[in-house]
Amino acid sequence: MILLTPELREQLLINGRDRDADHVPVVKFFNPLGEGVWLATVLDADGDTLFGLADLGEPELGSFSLTEMMAIRLPLGLGIERDLLFEGVFPISAWAEAAQQTGSIRSAERVLHAAARARRSDP
Repeated sequence: MILLTPELREQLLINGRDRDADHVPVVKFFNPLGEGVWLATVLDADGDTLFGLADLGEPELGSFSLTEMMAIRLPLGLGIERDLLFEGVFPISAWAEAAQQTGSIRSAERVLHAAARARRSDP
């Protein structure tokens, strides 16, 4: 699977030009066999260093390497995947806060999506 399409790469690079902004995550990567979820908001000019929220057992904001994620080999010939249906909707600060409160990005996603649905249904 291609982890970054040209369009995603361009948006991440654009976000990287304004590092002080509270960007909405552009892409979500995950381990299809277990722990490991990454939300990326920014790609540095080096084309490898991503910034966002990573959860390898405990969610934290920081930088991670696209090259290292692409090199991960899992059982059954699998690797890290990109969530094709992911929509960030909320800024990374909201994701980080929800992940800290719930204990994981996956739990935070359920909470944030429920909040978005509730917001849409309010008159």
